[in-house]
Amino acid sequence: MDPRGIWTAQVVPRLTDLSLGTDEVGRLRDRACAGLRGRVLEIGFGSGLNLPHQPQEVTAVDAVEPSEVAWARSADRRSAVEVPVRRVGLDGQRLEAPDATYDAALATFTLCTIPDVGAALAEVRRVLRPGAALHFLEHGLAPDPGVARWQHRLDPLQQRLVGGCHLARDVPALLGAAGLEVTGLSQEYVPGPRIGRPWTHVFIGSAVRRE
Repeated sequence: MDPRGIWTAQVVPRLTDLSLGTDEVGRLRDRACAGLRGRVLEIGFGSGLNLPHQPQEVTAVDAVEPSEVAWARSADRRSAVEVPVRRVGLDGQRLEAPDATYDAALATFTLCTIPDVGAALAEVRRVLRPGAALHFLEHGLAPDPGVARWQHRLDPLQQRLVGGCHLARDVPALLGAAGLEVTGLSQEYVPGPRIGRPWTHVFIGSAVRRE
């Protein structure tokens, strides 16, 4: 097997589980998950790091996750929650659910890696009920010009090393282009050294399907 394929399939999901499982990121997950209810679609489910942060109003989670390693690592977290969690697909760009299926959707550190993120967001909008929202916690394009320049410079290397992850995607613009109305948006840097800011600028909020 190509070593690059082994790295992406076997190593990156494990590194992601470790690096995004910190208490600080957990507090951001709490904020992103606040207000979720009913049947929730989670694209980029990963290793289930959001499960402990979901409110009691969530009654079921349908997970879209392409990585077998990440799905296997989520087993303990899935067994620790009372709500049913089922894997419903591997590709957020093509969802099998009928129109207007879900009461809410969730994406955390996911929109950076989907190859056709516009197609994925259009699918999310399609399967959300009118008035329902996609809750998100995503890293992406920083408002500070100096940080943004470094994000663009580092983006090609980031994509090669971290499974196609983009540093400089403008998440609110992508959501708006998909017909989702962004509400309650917050932008900030995860606390840490300034040198890490190209990687630690995050967007937290929700985006509603109005019709």
